[in-house]
Amino acid sequence: MPERRVSGQAGATHPPQSRISASERDSTVLAFDFGERRTGVAVGDARLRTAHPLQPIAAIGAARFRAIGALLAEWRPGRLVVGWPVSDDGRPHPLAPRVERFARQLEDRYGIQVVRVDERYTSTAAESRIREAAGARRAARAGRARQLDSYAAQLILEQYFDEATA
Repeated sequence: MPERRVSGQAGATHPPQSRISASERDSTVLAFDFGERRTGVAVGDARLRTAHPLQPIAAIGAARFRAIGALLAEWRPGRLVVGWPVSDDGRPHPLAPRVERFARQLEDRYGIQVVRVDERYTSTAAESRIREAAGARRAARAGRARQLDSYAAQLILEQYFDEATA
């Protein structure tokens, strides 16, 4: 069974890739909340234990991996985190085989370690964050709803940081 960990809050931006040192690169982590139509993405700094959502990837197949390749070139992470879908009772979710395939493809294509993190309840928690941030304003809430997957990726990354230091 894959290693499980979990997820993130607002983090700092990085300098242009030519200025990223080896220690900064090792501390940069990208997280993914895999979905069949859209994949949430978050970036974080392992030293600061902070994370923030990025624009979700609204592509599948080869287009999804081109978008991921662009993110890797921009952020140059030392590690990747993928949310591992688990049912309420602790058993792997029916989507788990697709997520495992995605995680292995990331490792094979990019040669970067991929850590699987238990993503139970992250979508519910992400929805709650969106409601809190948007308040009662419907337009703001609708805009943030499109970011749900990336907020879930942020939570996955925050959980990973919490478990890595526990």
